[in-house]
Amino acid sequence: MNKRIIITASLLGMLAVIAGAFGAHGLKTLIAPMQLAVWHTAVEYQFYHVFALLFLSIIAKGKNTLINVSYYFFTIGIILFSGSLYLLACRDLLHWEWLWIMGPVTPLGGILFIGGWLSLAIAAMRGK
Repeated sequence: MNKRIIITASLLGMLAVIAGAFGAHGLKTLIAPMQLAVWHTAVEYQFYHVFALLFLSIIAKGKNTLINVSYYFFTIGIILFSGSLYLLACRDLLHWEWLWIMGPVTPLGGILFIGGWLSLAIAAMRGK
């Protein structure tokens, strides 16, 4: 198992639990239902990719470049995709109208997720 990947997944998983609980209990009355749905989407995708990271930690053996690419793509994808959605969901609450610039960041995170899954598939095809 890869210690670096497990630590990253554990910390991001912990943050996903905190974000989910905060959304369900703390934000429920403070933001609109549509914004809360955006928040929950961020939590869901964060969890999906935490599980992907945990899977990577199991199969990561030696210096597999494609597994490392998946690791970075999933990790940075979580930060960009979920992070931008968290901020967008709270834009009105924070009164930070300038956060509209986060809109284009979300798809970049999604592209990194896709790249992570693709590099994992290629690693599997090349694997023994």
